[in-house]
Amino acid sequence: MLAKRNFYINGAWVAPAKARDLHVINPSTEEPCAIISLGDQADTDAAVAAAKAAFPAWAATPPATRAKLVAGILDQYNARVQEFAEAISMEMGAPIDFALSDQATCLPWHTNNFLKAFEHIEWVRPLGPHAPGAAIAMEPIGVVGLITPWNWPVNQIALKAIPAMLAGCTCVLKPSEESPLNAMLFAEFCHDAGIPAGVFNLVNGDGPGVGTQLSTHPDVEMISFTGSTRAGRAISKAAAETLKRVALELGGKGANLVFADADDRAVERSVRRMMENTGQSCNAPSRMLVERSVYDQTVTKAVEVAESIKVGPANQPGPHVGPVVNKRQWDQIQGYIHKGIEEGARLACGGPGLPDGFNRGFYVKPTIFADVAPGMTIEQEEIFGPVLSIIPFEDEAEAIRIANDTPYGLTNYVQTGDPVRANRLSRQLRSGMVEMNGKPRGAGSPFGGVKQSGRAREGGIWGLEEFLEAKAISGYDFTLTDAAE
Repeated sequence: MLAKRNFYINGAWVAPAKARDLHVINPSTEEPCAIISLGDQADTDAAVAAAKAAFPAWAATPPATRAKLVAGILDQYNARVQEFAEAISMEMGAPIDFALSDQATCLPWHTNNFLKAFEHIEWVRPLGPHAPGAAIAMEPIGVVGLITPWNWPVNQIALKAIPAMLAGCTCVLKPSEESPLNAMLFAEFCHDAGIPAGVFNLVNGDGPGVGTQLSTHPDVEMISFTGSTRAGRAISKAAAETLKRVALELGGKGANLVFADADDRAVERSVRRMMENTGQSCNAPSRMLVERSVYDQTVTKAVEVAESIKVGPANQPGPHVGPVVNKRQWDQIQGYIHKGIEEGARLACGGPGLPDGFNRGFYVKPTIFADVAPGMTIEQEEIFGPVLSIIPFEDEAEAIRIANDTPYGLTNYVQTGDPVRANRLSRQLRSGMVEMNGKPRGAGSPFGGVKQSGRAREGGIWGLEEFLEAKAISGYDFTLTDAAE
């Protein structure tokens, strides 16, 4: 078991104001794998004070210097990538090969994309030839509170902390108490890369504690949160009293429209994409809508693929899925599986209980329900586990209606060989993202949704500008060199 770790505040590891410990549980074994300290108001106040004190100098640091310091984080990552991936695997259950290939690599992927986009920011912009001397200056918002989840932990840290620091903001990170170890390694990367004291701070804690303290703190100008829609509502209410900017990236219930002319690999890649990360992705294609003429054969193929997916411990190499993160999550998924059966969906494979060969660990059978009707609980609510619902449709109009009939709007998917239809559907589906025919989003594309999926836009230039404010200036002399540029 890893020894207890404290908080990273003002460039140093410090002890908590009060001793309150939490065991981090390895979901593969149900055994503690680390002990962390949980913060209270005094710890949050200290971290915010450090960030506030560091803000003026960091905001005034030339952008090129900020970029060079942030890029140095990647050197630390490269030297410790194996350790980084092992921490993610142990604390949240991602199989080690997947942690190395997909989870840990989110840090260099997003950082490099942000650094590229950062080169194109115009810090002081002419308003236009119609308004001589009118300028728009883009300036950092100030101290930002970052609250990140456990399912793709470093992905969300990279999507928040990297652009915030590049923009000139100072940060206080509260990572999920389920997966704090990778966040503490990230703090070490920042320290060893020479990020100035107070620019990046970390306080471990839970949502009702440190999360609420950051959301209500008068010296925090912005909260960037990724997590459940329920928690997003609570954060919005808490932040309203101090009129913070709030960026929310929340849940999803993605529809994946499979037409008769889809390519031969569409079903397999769709099922594997759903089961990836044990279904614990907000943008998972958890509703497969299938054209009636190919419905039966699609269900058969989907079941064949799901039954070929192995389940195993996170530290075991190989192409399998691991456990879900904790007992509460396991119980919730089991409840949804039972609900699907009770409401009359056809259990095509998988089902309740532990997979064969397991008597401990939070493992879930890759599960498929067929003949799911619109409006069923498993069709409407985010399950956040390896459970796929398959729904037939008669024509394109019905597919669009079913796909859009959800409170969520994060990612939708289209599988069709007709490029005209693909383009048409990409504009008609109500979501922040649409991925078609297995093509991933482009480097630097924004990640975010609409409706109850929140309206954050994380990634690329959009992710950087979320941490900037526009200042209108009149009488600006553009013939002079601006020291901020």
